[in-house]
Amino acid sequence: NVIATRDDIMSYLMLRGLDAGDAFRIMEQVRKGRGLTDDDVALLKKFDIPQWYIDSCKKISYMFPKAHAVAYVMMAFRIAYFKVHHPLAFYSALFSLRPGEFDAQLILGGEHVVRSELARITAKGFDATPKERSMVTQLEIILEAMARGISFLPVDLYKSADQRFLIEDGKLRPPFASLDGVGVNAAASIVQARDGGEFISIEDLRLRSGITKAVVESLRLHGSLEGLPETNQLTLF
Repeated sequence: NVIATRDDIMSYLMLRGLDAGDAFRIMEQVRKGRGLTDDDVALLKKFDIPQWYIDSCKKISYMFPKAHAVAYVMMAFRIAYFKVHHPLAFYSALFSLRPGEFDAQLILGGEHVVRSELARITAKGFDATPKERSMVTQLEIILEAMARGISFLPVDLYKSADQRFLIEDGKLRPPFASLDGVGVNAAASIVQARDGGEFISIEDLRLRSGITKAVVESLRLHGSLEGLPETNQLTLF
């Protein structure tokens, strides 16, 4: 027997005969980590509460409410269902939560590159930066998705969203915000400018979206600007 949630304390003490007011007060003290007073201990012993229960109440520093616990378990089952039966939708939603932590340029290199990066960060141990440490979980999830047959498309100037991972032909299309150096505001500006029609040049993209040279270079490095001329000027031969 253990005390699982804060509700357990009040319910159990009332079943053992304690007054509802005393049961509630003790529950509130214990769930906040305030333990039991000498008077509380004497009261509990009066109603033959086991010593292990009294000791537990003294050690507890916080108790979760039962309703929240049930809600979290239900959520876990729902997430597990989608992960097993609808993997594309699951990983699309998961990666879309924090697109800035997803390195689309790195993932473009394939599973071997992802594993190499994971090994490089892991080898650093405590010397890894906070950003690198946060990447470890993300890289592990990406490898998990790849192992389940999920493929990733490159960021496309006309097909990618600003922050959402889109499902396209059974694959995932990363958003602009998943490129290093492309923030959410720049990503949104690109999508907004794109709605006004195709870009005739990189210069046109910059002028209409207001993005910086650094963002342009990130797009260029990834190959998202391939085939787009530098300026609006025409060369006559």
